[in-house]
Amino acid sequence: MKAAIFDIDGTLLDSVDLHADAWVEAFRHFGVETDVAKVRSQIGKGGDELMPVFLSEAQLRDQGEAIEAYRSDLFKRAYRDRVKPFPGVRALFERIRADGTTIALASSGKRSEVEHYQDVLGIADLVDAATSSDDAERSKPHPDIFEAALKRLEGIDPAEIVVLGDTPYDAQAAGKAGLATVGLLCGGFPETDLKAAGCIAIYRSPQHLLEDFESSPLAKGKTI
Repeated sequence: MKAAIFDIDGTLLDSVDLHADAWVEAFRHFGVETDVAKVRSQIGKGGDELMPVFLSEAQLRDQGEAIEAYRSDLFKRAYRDRVKPFPGVRALFERIRADGTTIALASSGKRSEVEHYQDVLGIADLVDAATSSDDAERSKPHPDIFEAALKRLEGIDPAEIVVLGDTPYDAQAAGKAGLATVGLLCGGFPETDLKAAGCIAIYRSPQHLLEDFESSPLAKGKTI
């Protein structure tokens, strides 16, 4: 393996519940009542893929842009400061870099959020490339974000790259881009869902992956 591409929310950051709550509050502000559990099951997608699950075509046409803008501002104002890193993230990145492996980030969030979270996680000096929704026409489970990451990792064969994510949408998007995915359970999706989406290995968290690093698909000399 020569490169690792990480999702951020739910994979490196304990943020899934906060994102779900922000969407529920935003929908309610526009008169749309939603089920928290159902909204949570859609986190990992961008707004372009999440909103059609809860809005009619007419609502999406008339209010979609306003709802997404409101949700984005709401999250920054009321939720973002409560986001915390999962334990072991920086140590995991340091271990990966010790093998000479390139690290990239690929998130459905906006570029400003990806930059902010690198500082929150304390990993900005360990990241070689990053892509966001600003680099993709469509969000996960479409492959656009990972295809953009591959362009940043020019010269590295997709067979030598592994994606790390917490949702089936990560694995589905990565698979469409020809990439294998290691799943992490810390985002709250069931192991059965991650395996069904194609994950080649499952770990509880970044810390668990770090502890089992030598036997993981990320270890130097391992084949995917």
